[in-house]
Amino acid sequence: MASILSAKHFHDERAAYAFVEARVWANGRVCPHCGVVDNSTPLKGKSTRLGVYKCKEKACRKPFTVKVGTVFEASNVKLHIWLQAMHLLCSSKKGISSNQLHRTLGVTLKTAWFMGHRIREAMRGGELAPFGAGGTHVEVDETFLLRDPDAPKPRKPTRKPNWNQKMKVLTLVDRASGRARSFVVDSLKAEDLAPILSANIAREARLLTDEAPRYIGLGRMFADHQTVNHGEEEYVRRADPVVHTNTVENYYSVFKRGMRGTYQHCAKRHLHRYMAEFDFRYSERVALGVNDTMRAERALSGIVGKRLKYRDSSVAP
Repeated sequence: MASILSAKHFHDERAAYAFVEARVWANGRVCPHCGVVDNSTPLKGKSTRLGVYKCKEKACRKPFTVKVGTVFEASNVKLHIWLQAMHLLCSSKKGISSNQLHRTLGVTLKTAWFMGHRIREAMRGGELAPFGAGGTHVEVDETFLLRDPDAPKPRKPTRKPNWNQKMKVLTLVDRASGRARSFVVDSLKAEDLAPILSANIAREARLLTDEAPRYIGLGRMFADHQTVNHGEEEYVRRADPVVHTNTVENYYSVFKRGMRGTYQHCAKRHLHRYMAEFDFRYSERVALGVNDTMRAERALSGIVGKRLKYRDSSVAP
């Protein structure tokens, strides 16, 4: 059996361009400047860069490549190296560190770090459809990670921060579709979580949570709300085995191992992209019939319209 990474588009730049063009322009070559479809011609001059086309629209007539208007734009890294990085990140269940990408791909550490964030941006989904449509089960839970720099400092300094001083993540898992959707939140108060649940969960859904008091009122927004009492060591309802939050807890088990074992240090302003990475891999996992190659190609389909600049204050370390 041949290695997946022996594929030509991982080693040849011309093949890499053809591979990306076939997926990004599957419905016709689109000019990123004016939006016209299939009205451009390839430039074949001796000094012309690889993969350059020129729009023939009279009002435009601008040159472009498949990288323009994507997370690859303005990058000096070869496209086949980008595809290697994307496959490595998509196929590593608990992520791959910038240091590992730096050593494996032969790029600088700064470049590897920024490549990782651009790929995570491509993984970030824009789905608007609410979970639980049709009355299916949606599990909701929260977890805590590292110290939150925005949290109020305690009067007495403590070595180990309590849950209120940590960064907070809220995750929804739709059992029917097997997809996850996570949010970085500043507060776990019911009034702060209500808009998130209202926008992302259908009214007819059956909500499943633990015994946290914040969910009592929130559960009334939906057709049904069932809980398990973790404080009493109840993890599955004996009378109704469907009632549990083990699915979202399993999601967190992988997420925490990745954040503690692979990434280790994460600033709060970057956490939403790491959550997008773990959401993407969970929602496109083998159990749902998606292998590593398919997952990388689905990430590639999300590169358009998501250019990320290093100098952006919300991105730079």
